Order: sequence, then C-alpha cells, then structure tokens
Amino acid sequence: MFYSPLRYPGGKGKLAPFMELMIDELGHRGGTYIEPFAGGAGIAIELLERNVVGQIVINDYDKGVWSFWKAILSETDRFVECLNNVPLTVEEWNRQRKICLTQNKKYSFQLGFATFYMNRTNRSGIIKGGIIGGLNQTGNWKMDARFNQEELSQRITNIAARKGDIKLYNKEIGSFIKTYIPKYEENALIYFDPPYFGKGKQLYMNFFNLKDHERIEAAIRNSVNGDWIITYDDAPEIAHIYDGYSVRKFDLNYSVANKRRASELMFFKNGIAIPSNMLLEENRIAINLR
Repeated sequence: MFYSPLRYPGGKGKLAPFMELMIDELGHRGGTYIEPFAGGAGIAIELLERNVVGQIVINDYDKGVWSFWKAILSETDRFVECLNNVPLTVEEWNRQRKICLTQNKKYSFQLGFATFYMNRTNRSGIIKGGIIGGLNQTGNWKMDARFNQEELSQRITNIAARKGDIKLYNKEIGSFIKTYIPKYEENALIYFDPPYFGKGKQLYMNFFNLKDHERIEAAIRNSVNGDWIITYDDAPEIAHIYDGYSVRKFDLNYSVANKRRASELMFFKNGIAIPSNMLLEENRIAINLR
C-alpha cells in the first residue's frame, strides 16, 4: 500500500517497517518522526497514518516540493478538484513543465500542482526527466500510467485529514538542523535521507557537492542530540565523512531509469543499538543489514 502521492527517485518507502522497529526499540512510539529531506515523505506519511507516531515534521528546501505539500494541506479541495479535471496531454505537460522551470522561486498553488503533475507523468518521478511514453506517446506506457486520479485524490484527502499532526518547513538544511530540529527532537527519531552523492545532479532540482555533505555531518554532530539515522548511496567519499559512526550496508530495490538492486549505506548515531538480521526477520522486515 502506498501513502504518499509523490513518486521519488530512490524513495525509501520500503524502509517504513524498519523505521517502525527502530522507533519501538528506541522507545519513541507515539512520539515524533522527523525528515529533514522529506521529498515524497513516504515513510513519514505511512508512520503517521498507521499511528506509529503522533506527529511528523517534514522539511524540503525545493520550492516545488514544499509548494506541493503546502498546497495539499492548505488548499485541499482545490487541489483535488484540479487533480480530477486536469488534462493528461502533452500540451498540458508542456504547460506544467514551464511552471516548474520558470515559477520556482516562491510558493504558489500553481507551482505545487505543477510539481505534482510532473512527478506523476515523468519517468521515475524525476522533475527534470522526460515524459512517460515520450513526446509522441508511442511507448508501451503512456503519461497516464501513474496518474490514477481516484486513488491519488484519496491519498491526498487522507493526508489532509491529519494536517494538525504535520509540521511543514522549507528551510536550508543547515538552518533546519540547528534551529528547528531542537524544537522537536525530544521523543523523536530523525531520519536523514540526503540527495544521492553519485547521481544527485541528475535526479534532483537541488543537489549537493562534497563540501555540502561534509557540512551536513558537522551540523548533525554539533547540533542534534536526538536519535538519528542517515542513509546514502555507497560512495567512498561518504564513508570517509562518516568514519567513526556505526555503519551497515543494506540492499534496496528501486527504479531510477531501470529496476535494479543497489547497496546503500546506513549510519547510526553513536550509542544506538543496531538490530540484528534475526530481529528483522522475526518482524518480517525485508532488508538485510551487512
């Protein structure tokens, strides 16, 4: 079952059962779950809707992604009406794409909806990617393949029903870590999922260089007292930055360009007990920590 209306490159929604286990092991059930790089917020929304946590805090610096979340929380009926009536044509795709590329400096309902439209009609949900089926719509899949209006409307309605339990931010990551996480980190699990190091420029509107990733680690080390986990693509540069922390490799299936299985890195705040694979198997959690 899917909870988020957004598809996201490298989306970690399949880690929701693992995060639930960690929340229980750390004593945070009913508490707060924080995602400083929310994106599609698949884990956060699932944990909230299944009442694993009582509150989620989601942040995304991308104006389009933030505008989407703000629009569905503050203008739900309008968003659902647009969703159910928008044309699924190449002409409309070009119009929405232009909004994403030219009107992305501040919040607007139109930007939020355009970001959603691109996400649901582009390959792998990549905003900068091409349209499913191609501009001539001759592919095996057409642009409506991931645009089930009834189901998406229901997901959005379900999220809006819990808007009182959702705190939404559009802050630069350094500012969010230093100023906003401390407001919520008591009885919380914080899950950092920064843009991929290796392919970030290809996948995201906002991507980081090596210095940015170093800055994130320093901010976490100096400012975050709560329990945290961070995941990355398996790159030696990242392993070097987080040398000294507990680390495990894990395998996750995802579809960016094509379906494949990739090893990624999971780092834990020092002092957190890392669950054994036996415990994961007992809880029917389909990831392998190595």
